[in-house]
Amino acid sequence: MKSLTVLNERRDAPRLQALSQHDATRPVVLIGFQKQGNLGIGYLAATLMRRGHRVKVLDFEDDAEQILATVEAETPVVVGFSLIFQFYLPRFRALMQYLRDHGVRCHFTIGGHFPSLSHERTLELIPEVDSVVRFEGEVTLLELVESLIHDQDWHTIDGLAYRHGGRFVSNPLRHLLDDLDVLPFPYRQYEPTAILGQRTMPILASRGCSRTCSFCSIHMFYRAAPGRVVRIRKVTEVVREMKDLYQNRGITLFLFQDDDFPLFGPSWRRWALSLVDELYRQDLVGKMIWKISCRADAVEPELFATLRDAGLYLVYMGLESGSDDGLDVLHKEITVAENLRAVETLKSLGLMWEFGFMLFDPSSTLESVETNVGFLRRIVDDGSVAAVFCKMLPYDGTPIKETLMAQGRFNGDVCNPDYDFLDPRIALCYEAIGRTVGEWVRGSDCVAAMINHAWHEVFVMERLFEPRLDLVAYKTALSTLTKFSNNLLFSVVEDICADFRQDGGECRRYSDLGQIREQILSTLVQQRNQFVYENQSWLLKGISKQPLVSA
Repeated sequence: MKSLTVLNERRDAPRLQALSQHDATRPVVLIGFQKQGNLGIGYLAATLMRRGHRVKVLDFEDDAEQILATVEAETPVVVGFSLIFQFYLPRFRALMQYLRDHGVRCHFTIGGHFPSLSHERTLELIPEVDSVVRFEGEVTLLELVESLIHDQDWHTIDGLAYRHGGRFVSNPLRHLLDDLDVLPFPYRQYEPTAILGQRTMPILASRGCSRTCSFCSIHMFYRAAPGRVVRIRKVTEVVREMKDLYQNRGITLFLFQDDDFPLFGPSWRRWALSLVDELYRQDLVGKMIWKISCRADAVEPELFATLRDAGLYLVYMGLESGSDDGLDVLHKEITVAENLRAVETLKSLGLMWEFGFMLFDPSSTLESVETNVGFLRRIVDDGSVAAVFCKMLPYDGTPIKETLMAQGRFNGDVCNPDYDFLDPRIALCYEAIGRTVGEWVRGSDCVAAMINHAWHEVFVMERLFEPRLDLVAYKTALSTLTKFSNNLLFSVVEDICADFRQDGGECRRYSDLGQIREQILSTLVQQRNQFVYENQSWLLKGISKQPLVSA
């Protein structure tokens, strides 16, 4: 493993070497969302720990009093905050203010997409924060910590932004890491979540995204700093990490969190096939399964059949629109036909699939909404997955926000960015749909989430448990329920659109939807529990196949 002194450009080496001796008695506290693991914080923590620093990772969703008690007990040199979504900025500010009000005086720093792309706004809105770590933060945070420990001036560190003399200062941006394999494996102090006893963990094979969707801040995050936009880890290192987690933590489900898993084009295809070869070489095929996110234009039958046989079980795709015009507005650089082919390919290969979809975008008309519903009907009419959709939001740093601002259509604020539709009826239609069927598609306990969780269990059973005939009947029942729920959802949306088209009014015929929703969820739970009850021995046998976790 290479030294941290060569993590980046050669200019980093003298500073890191000079700070190699430090007082490790004062730890670093890192705070962020920990649900399903936070790989960003995990890499930061591991980088610091490899240099001998003590790190305490806290869950942002813990009580403020509990976080304060830990910070007071640890007396850290730095408290770092990981802000994933700008929507949560007021809550992060409230926590920092609470800590400051209770006497915490150490250095506060913050990182993430929004702080990196909008550092001045972050410093303006969160006066309690001392600095912003912009873009990839492993080396920047390490230098900050060691400068503070040695009472050295941290204001010259590349990659930092801060206030000075009533103005905002952003130092030269740090070069993106050229070689991701110089990083240690991320620190994972949390207990893994489980599906039917199968433990799950997030993992990364790459950083960056080569695509340029207009609504996405991810590709802007990796393009704003100097360096290669996409970096891919060595296959051997990815599989070594998977094997380590399998043997030492009992992990059998891996959730690749790459923004765009390396598949598209000859070079990435070779990488994916090498991953398959290495999984076979390490005797891991059949012992673990894994999920990826990719674009529809990367889905190719032969390649995905090979990936499936090596453990791929779930594919997430951002389909986003059911019309070519809508895809152009979102700059997806893909066609409806390609999206449809990808869906059919995944179905034919017996892979579970999930998707993102924007029923509303800045170009929406009543006709385009109806076209989008027609597309959704086409891809999920078989009940293979529960339908989901949302409204496109113009996040900071995205091209589409800049376009909306230039058009005078952007409104809302940092935490709730929004825009004016070209047709005022669309805003009313969106609100009516949200009021009527929001509980079908929004939130972790919505109808779609509950149904898709049941489907997730099915695919886990198919791939990690012995074959069972009873599973066929259960799948049929689940498919019937999914289809009923989807069709009801679509019918309501179509009726609301039709009412606004004809009368400018709102469909009010669905006052009993709440009761129907409860019936769907009740049936789902009843069917699932009945299946589990009748197949307890089989399920327990499958769970017992998990590897013994090393002490």
